[in-house]
Amino acid sequence: MWTLTANKNISYLIIFFSLLIIGCNEKSTETNLMMDGYNMLLIGNSFFIPYAQNLEKVAIDAGFDNHNAIGVFRGGDNGRPINFWNDSETEEHQLIKSTLDKGDIEIFGMTAGHETDDPTEGHKAWINYAIQKNPNIEIFIAIPPIDFPAEWNQRAEEYGFNTIQELNHYFINDIVHYTMVDSLRKEFPNTKIFTIPTGWAAINLVQMELDNSLQDDISMFGQKETSIFTDYKGHQGQIVIETGTLIWLNCIYNVDLTQNEYKTGFDTDLHTIAKNIVDNHDTYYK
Repeated sequence: MWTLTANKNISYLIIFFSLLIIGCNEKSTETNLMMDGYNMLLIGNSFFIPYAQNLEKVAIDAGFDNHNAIGVFRGGDNGRPINFWNDSETEEHQLIKSTLDKGDIEIFGMTAGHETDDPTEGHKAWINYAIQKNPNIEIFIAIPPIDFPAEWNQRAEEYGFNTIQELNHYFINDIVHYTMVDSLRKEFPNTKIFTIPTGWAAINLVQMELDNSLQDDISMFGQKETSIFTDYKGHQGQIVIETGTLIWLNCIYNVDLTQNEYKTGFDTDLHTIAKNIVDNHDTYYK
Protein backbone atom coordinates (compact mmCIF):
# COMPACT_ATOMS: atom_id res chain seq x y z
CA MET A 1 0.00 0.00 0.00
CA TRP A 2 1.15 3.51 -0.75
CA THR A 3 -0.23 6.43 1.24
CA LEU A 4 0.72 9.93 0.20
CA THR A 5 0.13 13.35 1.69
CA ALA A 6 1.07 16.44 -0.24
CA ASN A 7 1.39 20.07 0.76
CA LYS A 8 -1.16 22.03 -1.31
CA ASN A 9 1.25 24.92 -1.73
CA ILE A 10 4.11 22.92 -3.17
CA SER A 11 7.22 24.88 -3.98
CA TYR A 12 9.33 23.11 -6.56
CA LEU A 13 12.50 24.99 -5.67
CA ILE A 14 14.84 22.59 -3.95
CA ILE A 15 17.99 23.71 -2.14
CA PHE A 16 21.11 22.89 -4.11
CA PHE A 17 21.83 19.28 -3.59
CA SER A 18 19.00 18.53 -1.19
CA LEU A 19 20.48 15.14 -0.88
CA LEU A 20 19.22 11.72 -0.08
CA ILE A 21 21.39 8.82 0.48
CA ILE A 22 20.91 5.22 -0.39
CA GLY A 23 22.91 2.12 0.28
CA CYS A 24 22.03 -1.58 0.36
CA ASN A 25 20.06 -3.69 2.82
CA GLU A 26 19.65 -7.36 3.47
CA LYS A 27 16.17 -8.53 2.48
CA SER A 28 16.03 -11.94 0.77
CA THR A 29 16.82 -12.06 -2.93
CA GLU A 30 14.56 -15.01 -3.81
CA THR A 31 12.29 -13.46 -6.45
CA ASN A 32 10.29 -16.55 -7.38
CA LEU A 33 8.51 -16.73 -4.02
CA MET A 34 6.21 -14.24 -2.34
CA MET A 35 8.02 -12.72 0.64
CA ASP A 36 7.19 -10.19 3.29
CA GLY A 37 8.00 -6.65 2.34
CA TYR A 38 9.11 -3.97 4.73
CA ASN A 39 6.86 -1.60 6.62
CA MET A 40 8.32 1.76 5.63
CA LEU A 41 7.97 5.48 6.29
CA LEU A 42 9.30 7.67 3.47
CA ILE A 43 9.43 11.45 3.69
CA GLY A 44 10.77 13.85 1.09
CA ASN A 45 10.25 16.13 -1.88
CA SER A 46 9.85 15.84 -5.64
CA PHE A 47 13.40 14.50 -6.04
CA PHE A 48 12.56 11.64 -3.66
CA ILE A 49 8.89 10.72 -3.79
CA PRO A 50 8.76 9.44 -7.43
CA TYR A 51 11.11 6.59 -6.48
CA ALA A 52 9.19 5.87 -3.28
CA GLN A 53 5.92 5.68 -5.20
CA ASN A 54 7.31 3.52 -8.00
CA LEU A 55 8.98 1.17 -5.50
CA GLU A 56 5.59 -0.29 -4.56
CA LYS A 57 5.05 -1.64 -8.08
CA VAL A 58 8.66 -2.78 -8.52
CA ALA A 59 8.90 -4.45 -5.09
CA ILE A 60 5.65 -6.35 -5.52
CA ASP A 61 6.73 -7.40 -9.02
CA ALA A 62 9.94 -8.76 -7.44
CA GLY A 63 7.89 -10.95 -5.08
CA PHE A 64 7.82 -8.90 -1.90
CA ASP A 65 4.32 -9.37 -0.60
CA ASN A 66 2.86 -6.80 1.77
CA HIS A 67 5.38 -4.10 0.87
CA ASN A 68 3.86 -1.17 2.73
CA ALA A 69 5.00 2.45 2.55
CA ILE A 70 3.55 5.54 4.16
CA GLY A 71 4.76 8.52 2.11
CA VAL A 72 4.77 12.11 3.27
CA PHE A 73 5.49 14.69 0.59
CA ARG A 74 6.22 18.40 0.48
CA GLY A 75 7.94 20.22 -2.37
CA GLY A 76 11.38 21.79 -2.35
CA ASP A 77 13.05 22.73 0.92
CA ASN A 78 9.82 21.91 2.74
CA GLY A 79 10.53 18.24 2.07
CA ARG A 80 13.82 18.24 3.97
CA PRO A 81 13.89 16.50 7.38
CA ILE A 82 14.68 19.73 9.22
CA ASN A 83 11.69 21.51 7.70
CA PHE A 84 9.34 18.62 8.48
CA TRP A 85 10.62 18.70 12.05
CA ASN A 86 10.45 22.46 12.59
CA ASP A 87 6.96 22.82 11.10
CA SER A 88 5.50 21.07 14.12
CA GLU A 89 1.94 22.35 13.67
CA THR A 90 1.51 20.94 10.16
CA GLU A 91 -0.48 17.89 9.17
CA GLU A 92 2.64 16.34 7.66
CA HIS A 93 4.65 16.64 10.88
CA GLN A 94 1.83 15.06 12.86
CA LEU A 95 1.42 12.23 10.34
CA ILE A 96 5.11 11.34 10.54
CA LYS A 97 4.96 11.23 14.33
CA SER A 98 1.71 9.26 14.48
CA THR A 99 3.11 6.71 12.01
CA LEU A 100 6.24 6.26 14.11
CA ASP A 101 4.17 6.12 17.29
CA LYS A 102 2.58 2.85 16.11
CA GLY A 103 5.95 1.16 16.65
CA ASP A 104 5.92 -1.03 13.56
CA ILE A 105 8.13 0.89 11.12
CA GLU A 106 11.12 -1.14 9.94
CA ILE A 107 12.71 1.34 7.54
CA PHE A 108 12.59 5.14 7.67
CA GLY A 109 13.80 6.93 4.55
CA MET A 110 14.62 10.62 4.23
CA THR A 111 16.31 12.96 1.79
CA ALA A 112 19.81 14.28 2.36
CA GLY A 113 18.63 17.90 2.27
CA HIS A 114 19.91 19.92 5.19
CA GLU A 115 20.90 23.31 6.56
CA THR A 116 24.55 24.14 5.93
CA ASP A 117 25.23 25.27 9.50
CA ASP A 118 24.03 21.99 11.03
CA PRO A 119 23.66 19.33 8.33
CA THR A 120 22.42 16.56 10.64
CA GLU A 121 19.96 18.55 12.78
CA GLY A 122 16.77 17.39 11.08
CA HIS A 123 17.87 13.80 10.56
CA LYS A 124 19.04 13.57 14.16
CA ALA A 125 15.74 14.86 15.50
CA TRP A 126 13.66 12.37 13.52
CA ILE A 127 15.92 9.40 14.28
CA ASN A 128 15.84 10.21 17.97
CA TYR A 129 12.04 10.30 17.84
CA ALA A 130 11.76 7.18 15.70
CA ILE A 131 13.83 4.87 17.90
CA GLN A 132 11.69 5.55 20.97
CA LYS A 133 8.90 3.31 19.63
CA ASN A 134 10.86 1.53 16.90
CA PRO A 135 14.19 0.52 18.51
CA ASN A 136 15.21 -1.75 15.62
CA ILE A 137 14.37 0.71 12.87
CA GLU A 138 16.82 1.19 10.00
CA ILE A 139 17.45 4.57 8.40
CA PHE A 140 18.36 5.46 4.86
CA ILE A 141 19.23 8.79 3.31
CA ALA A 142 18.64 9.11 -0.43
CA ILE A 143 20.98 11.29 -2.49
CA PRO A 144 19.42 13.02 -5.52
CA PRO A 145 21.32 14.51 -8.45
CA ILE A 146 22.58 18.07 -8.43
CA ASP A 147 19.80 20.26 -9.75
CA PHE A 148 19.77 22.54 -12.81
CA PRO A 149 21.45 20.02 -15.14
CA ALA A 150 21.95 22.57 -17.92
CA GLU A 151 24.42 24.28 -15.57
CA TRP A 152 26.28 21.16 -14.41
CA ASN A 153 29.54 22.01 -16.15
CA GLN A 154 29.53 25.52 -14.75
CA ARG A 155 28.65 24.24 -11.28
CA ALA A 156 31.53 21.76 -11.39
CA GLU A 157 33.98 24.50 -12.39
CA GLU A 158 32.76 26.76 -9.57
CA TYR A 159 33.69 24.02 -7.07
CA GLY A 160 37.05 23.38 -8.71
CA PHE A 161 36.16 20.17 -10.53
CA ASN A 162 36.39 19.23 -14.18
CA THR A 163 33.17 17.24 -14.49
CA ILE A 164 29.79 16.78 -12.86
CA GLN A 165 30.89 13.24 -11.98
CA GLU A 166 33.79 14.59 -9.91
CA LEU A 167 31.52 17.09 -8.19
CA ASN A 168 28.94 14.42 -7.40
CA HIS A 169 31.61 12.16 -5.88
CA TYR A 170 32.65 15.07 -3.66
CA PHE A 171 29.13 15.74 -2.40
CA ILE A 172 28.34 12.09 -1.79
CA ASN A 173 31.55 11.39 0.08
CA ASP A 174 32.60 14.63 1.78
CA ILE A 175 29.19 16.10 2.49
CA VAL A 176 26.82 13.17 2.93
CA HIS A 177 28.98 10.26 4.04
CA TYR A 178 31.82 11.84 6.00
CA THR A 179 29.95 14.83 7.41
CA MET A 180 26.43 13.54 7.87
CA VAL A 181 26.31 9.75 8.06
CA ASP A 182 29.49 9.32 10.10
CA SER A 183 28.18 11.86 12.60
CA LEU A 184 24.76 10.22 12.81
CA ARG A 185 26.31 6.79 13.30
CA LYS A 186 28.30 8.10 16.26
CA GLU A 187 25.12 9.64 17.70
CA PHE A 188 23.12 6.42 17.17
CA PRO A 189 25.63 3.52 17.30
CA ASN A 190 22.90 0.87 17.57
CA THR A 191 20.93 2.06 14.56
CA LYS A 192 21.75 0.99 11.02
CA ILE A 193 22.10 4.03 8.76
CA PHE A 194 22.79 3.60 5.06
CA THR A 195 22.61 5.65 1.87
CA ILE A 196 21.14 5.27 -1.64
CA PRO A 197 22.99 7.01 -4.49
CA THR A 198 19.88 7.79 -6.54
CA GLY A 199 21.41 10.82 -8.24
CA TRP A 200 23.79 8.74 -10.32
CA ALA A 201 20.81 7.52 -12.37
CA ALA A 202 20.32 10.95 -13.96
CA ILE A 203 24.03 11.66 -14.30
CA ASN A 204 24.80 8.33 -15.98
CA LEU A 205 21.81 8.55 -18.31
CA VAL A 206 22.86 12.05 -19.37
CA GLN A 207 26.35 10.79 -20.18
CA MET A 208 24.89 7.93 -22.19
CA GLU A 209 22.69 10.35 -24.12
CA LEU A 210 25.73 12.50 -24.90
CA ASP A 211 27.58 9.36 -26.01
CA ASN A 212 24.62 8.26 -28.16
CA SER A 213 24.51 4.95 -26.31
CA LEU A 214 20.87 4.94 -25.17
CA GLN A 215 18.69 2.39 -26.97
CA ASP A 216 15.63 4.66 -26.77
CA ASP A 217 14.71 7.93 -28.47
CA ILE A 218 15.21 10.12 -25.40
CA SER A 219 15.49 13.91 -25.23
CA MET A 220 17.48 15.77 -22.59
CA PHE A 221 14.46 17.96 -21.69
CA GLY A 222 10.81 17.43 -22.51
CA GLN A 223 7.89 15.15 -21.72
CA LYS A 224 8.23 12.81 -18.75
CA GLU A 225 7.76 9.67 -20.85
CA THR A 226 10.49 10.50 -23.41
CA SER A 227 13.02 12.72 -21.63
CA ILE A 228 15.68 12.59 -18.96
CA PHE A 229 14.44 15.82 -17.38
CA THR A 230 11.02 17.43 -17.47
CA ASP A 231 12.14 20.97 -16.69
CA TYR A 232 15.09 23.30 -16.20
CA LYS A 233 15.18 22.48 -12.50
CA GLY A 234 15.99 18.87 -13.32
CA HIS A 235 12.89 16.97 -12.22
CA GLN A 236 13.23 13.41 -13.40
CA GLY A 237 11.72 11.84 -16.49
CA GLN A 238 10.39 8.29 -16.39
CA ILE A 239 13.64 6.71 -17.57
CA VAL A 240 15.40 8.26 -14.57
CA ILE A 241 12.61 7.21 -12.20
CA GLU A 242 12.75 3.61 -13.41
CA THR A 243 16.54 3.46 -13.09
CA GLY A 244 16.49 5.10 -9.68
CA THR A 245 13.78 2.74 -8.45
CA LEU A 246 15.89 -0.27 -9.42
CA ILE A 247 18.69 1.24 -7.34
CA TRP A 248 16.26 1.47 -4.43
CA LEU A 249 15.11 -2.12 -5.00
CA ASN A 250 18.67 -3.41 -4.72
CA CYS A 251 19.66 -1.20 -1.84
CA ILE A 252 16.56 -1.86 0.27
CA TYR A 253 15.65 -5.44 -0.68
CA ASN A 254 19.03 -6.63 -1.98
CA VAL A 255 17.47 -7.92 -5.19
CA ASP A 256 19.94 -9.28 -7.75
CA LEU A 257 19.29 -6.95 -10.67
CA THR A 258 20.81 -9.40 -13.13
CA GLN A 259 17.97 -11.81 -12.31
CA ASN A 260 15.15 -9.31 -11.87
CA GLU A 261 12.58 -9.36 -14.69
CA TYR A 262 10.70 -6.13 -14.02
CA LYS A 263 9.69 -4.45 -17.29
CA THR A 264 10.87 -0.85 -17.23
CA GLY A 265 9.19 0.13 -20.49
CA PHE A 266 12.51 1.07 -22.09
CA ASP A 267 14.83 -0.77 -24.48
CA THR A 268 17.92 0.59 -22.72
CA ASP A 269 19.17 -1.90 -20.13
CA LEU A 270 18.30 0.08 -17.03
CA HIS A 271 18.97 -2.93 -14.79
CA THR A 272 22.64 -2.93 -15.78
CA ILE A 273 22.92 0.83 -15.31
CA ALA A 274 21.42 0.53 -11.82
CA LYS A 275 23.59 -2.47 -10.95
CA ASN A 276 26.77 -0.61 -11.94
CA ILE A 277 25.74 2.30 -9.72
CA VAL A 278 25.16 0.18 -6.61
CA ASP A 279 28.27 -1.90 -7.31
CA ASN A 280 30.33 1.30 -7.27
CA HIS A 281 28.67 2.62 -4.11
CA ASP A 282 30.96 2.58 -1.07
CA THR A 283 30.23 -0.68 0.77
CA TYR A 284 30.76 1.04 4.13
CA TYR A 285 27.59 3.05 3.49
CA LYS A 286 25.46 0.19 2.16
